[in-house]
Amino acid sequence: MNYPDIDRVKAYLQSLQDTICQRITALDGKETFLEQTWERAEGGGGRSRVLTQGALFEQAGVNFSHIKGEKLPASATAHRPELAGRSYQAMGVSLVIHPLNPYIPTTHANVRFFIAEKEGMEPVWWFGGGFDLTPYYGFEEDVVHWHSVANALCAPYGDEVYPKFKQWCDDYFFLKHRNEPRGIGGLFYDDLNQWDFETCFAFTQDVGNGFLQAYVPIVEKRREIPWGERERQFQLYRRGRYVEFNLVWDRGTLFGLQSGGRTESILMSMPPLVRWEYDYHPEEGSPEAKLYTDFLITGKNWLEHNK
Repeated sequence: MNYPDIDRVKAYLQSLQDTICQRITALDGKETFLEQTWERAEGGGGRSRVLTQGALFEQAGVNFSHIKGEKLPASATAHRPELAGRSYQAMGVSLVIHPLNPYIPTTHANVRFFIAEKEGMEPVWWFGGGFDLTPYYGFEEDVVHWHSVANALCAPYGDEVYPKFKQWCDDYFFLKHRNEPRGIGGLFYDDLNQWDFETCFAFTQDVGNGFLQAYVPIVEKRREIPWGERERQFQLYRRGRYVEFNLVWDRGTLFGLQSGGRTESILMSMPPLVRWEYDYHPEEGSPEAKLYTDFLITGKNWLEHNK
């Protein structure tokens, strides 16, 4: 029986949280992460880590959670009716990083594992995760690098994996009410169990480990670019799209709140400062307009630009 090794998954996820927090702290050079451990009455708990008011990062949250329950929320069983009547465990690392410099993109990454069990029956399990990038000012070489890392980590698992999960990311991180992608995408996958447990776990580890390979070079390349009030105001305006997506469309936010997760940890993805402006349109030909015309394009094959 291909029974998942839950303890090994948990150990990897906690190690990944440590590794990412150490690298982000080193990059920032000023602030460190505040850790809060928490327990959930229904079962499980987590480690929430948030860095605020850093030299480089205005806010960075890197959270680990492992929750357990006897009954799934209605939103989950509606999506997967075969889970009704099963106890479950859900664990994962989720991060959102909001840099201070508008030339450094905001980013999100998540790797997670879910298992639902019932006595006398085979467990239902899957992995999910991915990473995506939300720039305010686009640089083609950064986007090509981001997608090249994503493509390279997918390649050992089949030629179809990167295109499939890249498209899934484009489709998922799309603000339907704006008819606009949230950013330039990356990878997104869910319900991953079509391979055996070891292969699915190995792929998820590659995604988790690939995040820093994709993000750190962009941060290091853009961190010294000077910026002023114009760039700051555009950054705050575009952060509004991030808030809209997470509160209106994101399934993880909904599941976390409905399953009794820690609200502060779930909403750590929100930027510390944000603004909205009625019917805003960037000046034609401006760097702000270029974000819309050249980068917020669903379905674009960025790997072609690397040839």
